[in-house]
Amino acid sequence: MENGNSTLEQLQARFGADTFTPQTTKDEVLTLWMPHDKIKEVLTFLKKEISQPFLLLYDLTAIDERTRKPENGHIPYAFTIIYHLFSFDRNSFIRLKVGYRDEFPTVPSISSLWANANWYEREVYDMFGIRFEGHPHLYRILMPRTWVGHPLRKEHPARATEMGPFALYDDKVDLEQAALQFKPEEWGLQRQSDDSDFMFLNIGPQHPGTHGVLRIVLQLDGEDIVDAIPDIGFHHRGQEKMAERQSWHTYLPYTDRVDYLGGTMNNLAYLMAVEKLAGIQVPDRVKVIRVMLCELFRIASHLVWYGTFAQDVGQLSPVFYMFTDREKIFDIVEAVTGGRMHPNWFRIGGVAQDLPKGWETLVQNFINYFPKRLKEYDGMVMKNSLFKARTKGIGIFTLDEAIEWGVTGPNLRACGFEWDFRKKQPYSGYEMFDFDVPTAANGDCYDRAVVRVAEMRQSLRIIDQCLKNMPSGPYKSDHPLTTPPIKKHTMHDIETLITHFLGVSWGPVMPVGEAMSCIEATKGANGYYITSDGNTSPYRLRIRTPSFPHMQMLPYITKGYTVADLLSILGAMDYVLADIDR
Repeated sequence: MENGNSTLEQLQARFGADTFTPQTTKDEVLTLWMPHDKIKEVLTFLKKEISQPFLLLYDLTAIDERTRKPENGHIPYAFTIIYHLFSFDRNSFIRLKVGYRDEFPTVPSISSLWANANWYEREVYDMFGIRFEGHPHLYRILMPRTWVGHPLRKEHPARATEMGPFALYDDKVDLEQAALQFKPEEWGLQRQSDDSDFMFLNIGPQHPGTHGVLRIVLQLDGEDIVDAIPDIGFHHRGQEKMAERQSWHTYLPYTDRVDYLGGTMNNLAYLMAVEKLAGIQVPDRVKVIRVMLCELFRIASHLVWYGTFAQDVGQLSPVFYMFTDREKIFDIVEAVTGGRMHPNWFRIGGVAQDLPKGWETLVQNFINYFPKRLKEYDGMVMKNSLFKARTKGIGIFTLDEAIEWGVTGPNLRACGFEWDFRKKQPYSGYEMFDFDVPTAANGDCYDRAVVRVAEMRQSLRIIDQCLKNMPSGPYKSDHPLTTPPIKKHTMHDIETLITHFLGVSWGPVMPVGEAMSCIEATKGANGYYITSDGNTSPYRLRIRTPSFPHMQMLPYITKGYTVADLLSILGAMDYVLADIDR
């Protein structure tokens, strides 16, 4: 926490001791409340002037505070805006909060300070109705433009049963169709230049090269991309809203569906935040079991990316081989958890049950089998001259650009930056493992592939260590908020039985507070920021996904390339639409 104190001292020296009000949080991230009129100054200072600056805008979100219980020591604001910044030099986060008493507040935009603030501010506007002054393009981003209301406000209904019956009148059809039409002028785009007319081409929202329901409107001069406008939200399911209606325990299966290729990784990111909030320490056996499954899913996710990327640039056979290998991973996952793609097997404080007899043989067989296959794929894809021609020197971005746009994970490491949260801020016992962090130098589509292929080999190393050094011990914590609660505590007296009954039927009650997690997921930095007001469900749950800022960067890195290059760039990005839209 030394860094936290020095940051606070530097801020107080610059802006005055009474400018900031520190807040204690369960995750021990330096958390400061600041006044409205200092937002831009303070953030500019943290990004550009302070020593070891906070270069990454990790997340920007809001909370509707109006229905929060007042007795938990909370200032009675209507809305709070929350900025999460990260400094690579300090290896630490800072959380800045600004409270507003208005029902529809206006906040100064920081989109001129960080490129990736653009979409985050649009999302806050869309979900909460909070306006950002000075934002270049404040339109809805996830909901349709015709949507009435702002979904994450507490008065917005959470279920269809809270609304009237749906009716589709002719004039509504016309309205919706008109809203889908792309008007270049709204986006500041010209229909023609001095010497040619531009063409506007819709790619998606059902094109096979878009890996999910994504629409990209291209402004083309011949085959060259002049500009690109990604249109997201087709996959929006209201994951953050649903969390407010689920218990801490029953929300677990919902997390599986965010990066639906990442399987248990999603559970881990969520559970780490919940366990911080509750103060639960998990046994070593749990840590290693979790790591083993997460790394199996990292390989499974990378295999999907590998095969479909080769397919995007015109190679048909790899995807069949790689999906077959992914099935072998799912066979292990199924034997251990009973599920395949969405096992939903981790629990608050542990896992659902112990590893089954014979799990070692299954894992050992895969470790023996897979390296040979990876070598084959090197020859089939990575050394293929056509694959190289389609990916080398395409979609390049520099390290500075990557950080400016909020890029994390393999896409960041392909710019030559050895940054991996498993190494830098180890969680779930990753500090006990010996593995390397692969990087590449050029930051192009080919290098992003190089990094991911190397990561699969490192994941195998980690799984091998899990197999050889699996600790003995319990598969869940003995903390009272573990789910399901420990059965042996039930038969002492009627109070313990009632507590157990409530813990099973209503789910655990988490203490008041807030906590954030950040893990190195398959696609980059993934985290949950949860706020509890001492209830059986989260007061507010925020999911920071890696794909959201990655997709925002698309227009910036496609300009000047051709339509064919766009598919290489999209394939190398490795995103999932549910990870963007949530």
